[in-house]
Amino acid sequence: MSDRRNHQPGFATRAIHHGYDPATAQGALTPPIYMTSTYAFGSTEEGAALFRGEREGYIYGRTKNPTQALLETRLADLEGAEAGLALASGMAAISATLQTLCQTGDRIVADRILYGNTFALLSKGLSRFGITTEFVDFTDTAAVAAALSTPAKLVYFETPANPNLRVIDIARISTLARAAGALTVVDNTFATPVLQRPIALGADLVVHSATKYLGGHGDLLAGAVVGPAALVAEIRGHGLRFLTGATISPLTAFLILRGLKTLELRLAQHVRSATAVAQLLQDHPAVARLYYPGLPSHPQHAVAARQMSGGGGLVAFELKGGFEAGVGFMDRVTLAHRAVSLGDAETLVQHPASMTHAAYGADERARHGIPDGLVRLSIGLETTEDILDDIVAALGGH
Repeated sequence: MSDRRNHQPGFATRAIHHGYDPATAQGALTPPIYMTSTYAFGSTEEGAALFRGEREGYIYGRTKNPTQALLETRLADLEGAEAGLALASGMAAISATLQTLCQTGDRIVADRILYGNTFALLSKGLSRFGITTEFVDFTDTAAVAAALSTPAKLVYFETPANPNLRVIDIARISTLARAAGALTVVDNTFATPVLQRPIALGADLVVHSATKYLGGHGDLLAGAVVGPAALVAEIRGHGLRFLTGATISPLTAFLILRGLKTLELRLAQHVRSATAVAQLLQDHPAVARLYYPGLPSHPQHAVAARQMSGGGGLVAFELKGGFEAGVGFMDRVTLAHRAVSLGDAETLVQHPASMTHAAYGADERARHGIPDGLVRLSIGLETTEDILDDIVAALGGH
């Protein structure tokens, strides 16, 4: 057996152990939950030093809590980043990051396929404060390079993207952004650090909706951003402390820490079942088009194979009957639940045109590759054969 003592521990080992020693908490195997809003100082000078930033410690629960700090340390380690910040939701992480880094007159270049609320933030929210966004097809690197010929503060994209699972070349886009003097922000919610690590591919910051796979059980709301320590400290000091005040609760931080312990195991099963579902759907007569990065039929499969270690737990497909077919499929499933979100133990099905991407107008959806017949499945942890049976029955038994 090889000597691994000088090797970095594996992903699951770090997800379970990193950043915590039971000896620091009276031997408690599970890290304690610090349910406190404020912290006492040993002396006036100690408190003053904390406020001046000359000493590490805790002042007030809005910006930092020991349970939160452990989660942030662990998430940063798993993503290969210097530091992390946990917040109350994925949108809190995104808005705190963008509001901290951008100001009036700044410009963002973003991929045209985004989660509906992220699209609304960029197209309608930040524009109220004089921050403009140009939406570009990030699978077309020439178009991205052209957009970056005009100064931009940052580029923003998801990969795989919500809801049609387009895959963006993180290394290529990050190189273009860096050459143009822009920061690269990547939403890694769908892949998680189990399957993809954007920092290693050149991204500056990574954001997550921890509500999804990181928590994994559909029982919490949370978000996170990881990246260079200086940038993360700025987002904590501005984006969290007074721009949003979107503080994560200690109990929620604890639940995500618990979820991380099984993340690698859960993703393996999500991917196994999602691959089986995708293989079923790719030749089904009712399906016009399938989107699953793990299959060669995906338009960006070659990029996915380079930067991801699996196809992920989501499958998107377009039904030939359009809007009515999508709604009909959703109404016929019996095992899967009609619900937004993803990454839960339960299989979830949603119709982007009427649900998560209703913020896009009909013309915008058509222009951005979100057809009315598109259905998105978040494949859960049920027995694979049961998931397949449910889908076949909902498709009409063809």
